[in-house]
Amino acid sequence: MLIERNETIAVAESVTSGMLQLAFSNADNAIYFYQGGITAYNLGQKARHLYIDPIYAKDCNCVSEKTVSEMALHVCRSFSSDWGIAVTGYASPVPESGNKLFAWYAISYHGQIMIKQKIDLEDGDPFEVQLSYCNEILQRFDQFLQNEKIVPKKAKKAKGAKEQ
Repeated sequence: MLIERNETIAVAESVTSGMLQLAFSNADNAIYFYQGGITAYNLGQKARHLYIDPIYAKDCNCVSEKTVSEMALHVCRSFSSDWGIAVTGYASPVPESGNKLFAWYAISYHGQIMIKQKIDLEDGDPFEVQLSYCNEILQRFDQFLQNEKIVPKKAKKAKGAKEQ
């Protein structure tokens, strides 16, 4: 679908540790739409590479709708992509998460957040939890692309070129 739209995507991950990047890079003709991604696992790296607000992020352990939105927007700028997907959360129960498993993800398009949602899971092996987050995000992105009527960006006309 992204190839048909002549659009690109980049990914910023934390909790999924590169699983989304792996999925996109293994898609057919990924070279034509996948710009790349970054796994920023801690606050320092998220602030340095994805320009999240470090003071706010420290208070929420980098897991919030605000943080994931900043990640999705900034990964687009860093990789010059139309779309950005970001995810941050917990793959194993820890005190910081209230011993719960959840993740926030956001999808941005041309500088706007299109989707921002929380995924809650009951329990599971950390790898299976990461895989569940990844699969759910990919499914929701696919559904969004299929259901939304987003007008593809227009090809830029060369200066002085005539329309035919």
